[in-house]
Amino acid sequence: MRVGLLASLLSREASYRRAGVSRYIEALLQSLPVVAPDLEIVAYTARTVWRAAHAELPPMIGWRVTRWPTERPAIRIVWEQLVAPGVTLDCSVIHGPVNVLPLASARPGVVTVHDLAFLHFPEHYPAAKRWYLRLLTGLSVRRARRVIAVSEATRCDVVRAYGIAPQRITTIPNGVAADWRRIDDAELERWRRRHGLPERFLLFVGTVQPRKNLTTLLEALAQLGPEFSWPLFVVGAAGWLDSPIYRRVEELGLARRVQFTGYVPPEELRYWYSAATIFVYPSLYEGFGLPVLEAMACEAPVITSKCSALPEVAGDAAVLVEPTDPLAIAAAIRSLAMDEERRRMLAQAGRERTRQFTWERTARETAAVYRAVGVRRSGARGGEPV
Repeated sequence: MRVGLLASLLSREASYRRAGVSRYIEALLQSLPVVAPDLEIVAYTARTVWRAAHAELPPMIGWRVTRWPTERPAIRIVWEQLVAPGVTLDCSVIHGPVNVLPLASARPGVVTVHDLAFLHFPEHYPAAKRWYLRLLTGLSVRRARRVIAVSEATRCDVVRAYGIAPQRITTIPNGVAADWRRIDDAELERWRRRHGLPERFLLFVGTVQPRKNLTTLLEALAQLGPEFSWPLFVVGAAGWLDSPIYRRVEELGLARRVQFTGYVPPEELRYWYSAATIFVYPSLYEGFGLPVLEAMACEAPVITSKCSALPEVAGDAAVLVEPTDPLAIAAAIRSLAMDEERRRMLAQAGRERTRQFTWERTARETAAVYRAVGVRRSGARGGEPV
């Protein structure tokens, strides 16, 4: 069976484009050839992306490279809807890994929905992006033979928003790599000294954009007062509609206590998570919440929101707070900062919980969806999935 994976959003840019959905696509391309060698995985992407990424991915992947610069959003949209239906005709299944399918394709489609934040918080999106996501996601989930939701919360969102029959939606959670674990103490200490990091600090990891709720986290930090000396490091690329976040730092007098690192490559994130005393992630809405899982894998005690998919990911291994209440967030930070034993217990519980979430599991269950919807084509040997 040949599976066409639309990989235009795979990225090697030093920006928010390499976070989130790009890492999901990369994880599938890394793991599918290992767990499902019976499938022929063909990735469709731009030449520039292929040049940057193909050498790091399994050689069994087939690449179809377009000269169209699909790393540019407008061109990617046109290519997906007008060109992809024709060039993927030799595939048995087409997978749109980020909310959208080629609507005119004659092949059975699988679409992964990561979240419906553009419906819950439309004001947090530029108008063009909001319009595109609302239109194309709705059409894609209705056209798809099977929808993959990255959490039960997202699955329920899709059912409510689009009236999709629940049996057409499969929940397949994201994961962490097997080697995504806490950095060795000696190596971590060398890294900490090299970067001039204090012994204790708060950490947030994510794209700087309104839905991540950084303004409320800043207000919580201000509530803790100057006697709470731990700095907050915000690790992540600038996103969109982020100017009010930087202004709020100045308004609250936190310029000396909050540091924005900008983009950090995935291979360095593990050091940040491992070094953090407390990881704080009070997002307003997440379809999954990969940073929470990654932080727990690296044994960082986690404070996160009690909404959307975040409790589903964190389970009993994190402190859950109301994300719109800065006083509650401040109280949780203060309490955990003063309780070293509780931090140790949360770190251990988080590490244990992440064993349920692996990219191998994600790929294996995704491959099962491909096999369930893939068409049989003439010339196939009896009983062989193609």
